[in-house]
Amino acid sequence: MTQSSAEVLEVRLGHHFTKPELLERALTHSSLLPELRIENPVGSPAQLRNNERLEFLGDSVLQLLASEYLLEAFPDWTEGQLSKSRARIVNAHSLHHAARRLKLGEHLRLGRGEEKTGGREKPAILADAFEAVVAAIYLDAGLEAARGMLERVLFTQALEERGVRIADSDRKSALQEFLQGRGQSPAQYRLKGESGPDHQKIFHVEVWINGDRLALGEGSTKKEAEQRAAQTALEVLEAEAAKELKG
Repeated sequence: MTQSSAEVLEVRLGHHFTKPELLERALTHSSLLPELRIENPVGSPAQLRNNERLEFLGDSVLQLLASEYLLEAFPDWTEGQLSKSRARIVNAHSLHHAARRLKLGEHLRLGRGEEKTGGREKPAILADAFEAVVAAIYLDAGLEAARGMLERVLFTQALEERGVRIADSDRKSALQEFLQGRGQSPAQYRLKGESGPDHQKIFHVEVWINGDRLALGEGSTKKEAEQRAAQTALEVLEAEAAKELKG
């Protein structure tokens, strides 16, 4: 990776490396190592490292900082909600898209075979490289620097899924936990109807609890409509529970 290429990536990351070799290693795929050994048979071990060890460390740093972020952002969530949301933030899909936002593919150091088979666009390679870059920033400047990059590049964007925030997208699970905690039957979701043209269809879903229609939700997909219905139903039930406690 050239100095100018590294500088471009550092701008996207919002971090200037005091140890640029860390960034280079984070972007070095294992497919390149055989070629490096041929080109430089007497090279030092540090020159012949790929990003797999950094990837391992980056996964742990991601788990920690994602947990911290969710705890602060959603103080009323249960452990189950936090765990599911953390899994969504740090899964390969989210990391792949974060890597694409950073255009990591342009900076990867790949072997010729991987280059020919489109390695720069492979989701798994990009997700792994992103984890390695997180570790590189952590080793270069600590948790605060890694936290800042993740908040800019991953956390906020990963809290969106087809226009629905994670805070809302886990409402069905939250409603289920609420009902289970009170020994009640699971909620039922029924499609009431659809409206709008095919390219802008709106789905209308009702949520029924104990034989009663409790709420209606609308969305551009059935899933989104169900989540919104669950959100409204949960708000109604929580308000009723609060009144009972006061009474």
